[in-house]
Amino acid sequence: MAKYKVVVLSPVPEALIKMWATPIAQKYGIPIEDIEVVTLFEPNYEEVARQVADADVVVGDYTFRIKIDADLCQKMSKVKLIQQPSTGYDHIDVVACAKRGIPVANIGGANSISVAEHTIMLALMLLKRAVYAHQKLVNGQWTQGELMNTVGELYGKTWGILGMGRIGKEVAIRVLAFGARVIYYDVVRREDVEKLGVEYRPFNRLLAESDVLSIHVPLTEKTRGMIGERELRMMKPTAVLINVSRGEITDEEALAKAVREGWIAGVGVDVFSVEPPPPDHPLLQAAREGFNVIVTPHIAGATNEARMRIINVTLDNVLRVLAGLKPENVVNMP
Repeated sequence: MAKYKVVVLSPVPEALIKMWATPIAQKYGIPIEDIEVVTLFEPNYEEVARQVADADVVVGDYTFRIKIDADLCQKMSKVKLIQQPSTGYDHIDVVACAKRGIPVANIGGANSISVAEHTIMLALMLLKRAVYAHQKLVNGQWTQGELMNTVGELYGKTWGILGMGRIGKEVAIRVLAFGARVIYYDVVRREDVEKLGVEYRPFNRLLAESDVLSIHVPLTEKTRGMIGERELRMMKPTAVLINVSRGEITDEEALAKAVREGWIAGVGVDVFSVEPPPPDHPLLQAAREGFNVIVTPHIAGATNEARMRIINVTLDNVLRVLAGLKPENVVNMP
């Protein structure tokens, strides 16, 4: 009989998890045969509640379909860790978990490089009008003259970073290499990034000064709806906005209106308040109409390299806890 039970709410086969976990288990001196892995592929609440009741560790759902609310948390009689295999964890009631003494951990910076690269890619595509130029050319239209006076450089621009966490810092490092000026706003001042030449700005000044604004804050009650019509109207009409964090941080109707009416010059988003977004989503409609809008299907952190780092970080934390060690990257407890 297995000594430990790990319940996985992400849609990954048990055999694959055990294969990935075997070398990590050896590192912690745990025979892989001592671990029972149960994967739940469907969000059936009764079955989820039954399986987590006697689990030692729960691995969260990276698709966010299976929620861990206060009620489900109460069913966990012996869980020592909820490990979320993603940066975001807004589908988990972390306060309720903390009250039960259950740490919730995410993947730390495992996908920071991937998201940072995606952020810069979106900005460059918007500044260069790359999608518009491509679509016109494949349809037989030569737009060199039209675009010659509208495309721009990143060099010399002011890039504003909203949220200077791990991803924000990786963006700053790369943007500085382009010869751009970097400013940021965060609830916590970051001396480490300021030593790199990054300058702090109050929130409203960040909006007003940025030529490119990228969003890297977690979704909380304080950040939900953080960028709406008021904030967008404070930005330069030549500025572009990038959201690779969570769709709910912005007012998506206002974003589409902003680019349509010229409050800002472009929008690039990898995240939506509803995923996948409906066909009549305002940003999708604006993109179809030829406005400077680029949309991607929540893939910023989904590179092959990032996925393997996420798997290793996730399983290492799980095995650490099963071995009696303190978990890393805990987001809800000191």
